[in-house]
Amino acid sequence: MRVILVEDHTLLREGLARLFLEAGHEVVGSLGSCDEREATIESTAPDLVVLDVRLPPDFADEGARAAAAIKQARPELGVLMLSQHIETTHSVSLAGLAGFGYLLKDRVLDVVEFLAAADRVAASGSALDPQGVSRLLDRTSGSDRVATLTDREREVPRLMAQGLTNTRIARRLE
Repeated sequence: MRVILVEDHTLLREGLARLFLEAGHEVVGSLGSCDEREATIESTAPDLVVLDVRLPPDFADEGARAAAAIKQARPELGVLMLSQHIETTHSVSLAGLAGFGYLLKDRVLDVVEFLAAADRVAASGSALDPQGVSRLLDRTSGSDRVATLTDREREVPRLMAQGLTNTRIARRLE
């Protein structure tokens, strides 16, 4: 798997690179901001982009906006967002897409599970932190769209968070 890392914290970025390299993957880009993201994607043809939600210059939602732009331009490219925060503006619409993941940094405790999640996202699967999904649904429950979801409809993102494919989700909900 060919990976691009977009993380402003050098130590974390280097640690992620080492994890991927030791697992036999190729890190084809390592960036501290989104500035060179598009050119790096274009020149390296990655399978996965791992990025922080909050990046320079404003440390607001630059990574989340970049994730949305990547998925819009290249739906086949896996995008795995890592964050200490839950960002709802972009991630709610991205969560249902193939090849998307959202993991909370403080809950990634197992390297093998993290790498499995990255592999799943690169292979057009999903990886959503279960606690993050619950918090995301709770935060957005005041919005008209989410408030109208049935319990069964809310179960779908919870099953996605467990890494189930669309086929497995359909079978589980039969």
